[in-house]
Amino acid sequence: MPHDLSPAREIAAEEHDSYSILAGRADAGLLLLCDHAGNALPEGYGSLGLPPEQLRRHIAYDIGAAGVTRRLSAALGAPGVMTRYSRLLIDPNRGADDPTLIMRLSDGAVIPGNRCLDAAERDKRLRLYYAPYHAAIDRLIERCTAAGGKPPVLLSIHSFTESWRERPRPWHVGVLWDKDAELAGALMERFWAEGDLIVGDNQPYSGQLHGDCLWQHGTSRGIANALIEIRQDLIRDGAGQAAWAERIGRIVRAVLSDSLRERAPVLETGARARPIRSTANGEGAMTKIDKQLVTELEAAAFRRLVEHLRQRTDVQNIDLMNLAGFCRNCLANWYQEAANGRGLELSKEGAREIIYGMPYNDWQARYQKEASAAQKEAFEKAKPHQH
Repeated sequence: MPHDLSPAREIAAEEHDSYSILAGRADAGLLLLCDHAGNALPEGYGSLGLPPEQLRRHIAYDIGAAGVTRRLSAALGAPGVMTRYSRLLIDPNRGADDPTLIMRLSDGAVIPGNRCLDAAERDKRLRLYYAPYHAAIDRLIERCTAAGGKPPVLLSIHSFTESWRERPRPWHVGVLWDKDAELAGALMERFWAEGDLIVGDNQPYSGQLHGDCLWQHGTSRGIANALIEIRQDLIRDGAGQAAWAERIGRIVRAVLSDSLRERAPVLETGARARPIRSTANGEGAMTKIDKQLVTELEAAAFRRLVEHLRQRTDVQNIDLMNLAGFCRNCLANWYQEAANGRGLELSKEGAREIIYGMPYNDWQARYQKEASAAQKEAFEKAKPHQH
């Protein structure tokens, strides 16, 4: 099928062997992606040697993500590109040289059809089931740019399991990002403003994966991009998918509308600051700060503190307690109390994972050191509040 690269406003729906194109306006300013939309396999591959029930698990595709993406595309009038085949065949959200491009073992399941993969079969899968998807994204970016006068925002829709290795994941939704802090910050602010969500900032995964889909088409080219992860138990059925498509659509519409206005200063965390009114001599002066702005600034400072503590793994909790009377666990307790106070169910373990960026037991195993006699003595003298 010939590909139309003219700046026509309407992009038609198309079905190809390894991907689908969702209809939308080329000048919508947005291109939706769904890297793990389907769990089908091409003819000749059977089930890759797996029992059928394994292909219905998260290891094969992102449950509910396709339904959300289709509804979001229709609601926003934005085009999209979705994969058709299972990530177990080849993962389009990995770089071509990534060792996890074709998984031999996934969450405890051995993939028989991938165990003895030779170079010829790997190249075949790259050529037939990986490259066409990425080429389609490039074509649509080119077409949307021609129609809209600038590259579209890239928004990738994924889903994640409600628990991992028997540990509950507290987040309802996560925003993953690499270099584009502004778009991610704006999305997170809108999600937090909903009032009933626990929002992950580069959780439950990091968006800083060199070579992944958004890196290839967005980050490496300076195109605004973000990835939204939705917890799978919230979008397993059509009703959940419709509800989340409506919620995300409302948020994305507001964020894109804001971006069309004159750009305001950007906080280092990525949240957009409101314009600051200038005084007669040209100096900025925050003459009036509304409650929402105060909340946004406080949230930005909190995220900066949490990120700083995640990076400074050399600083032990007992050092923080001795010097400042609080530690990472205190922050987790305060976070849990705030969530519970808003009617959100959040366990102590879940709150700690939000602060530490990983399960607490994992952090202890990696970074916690035996307290010295001097540290213990200082702790006893200070007698900080128990936490």
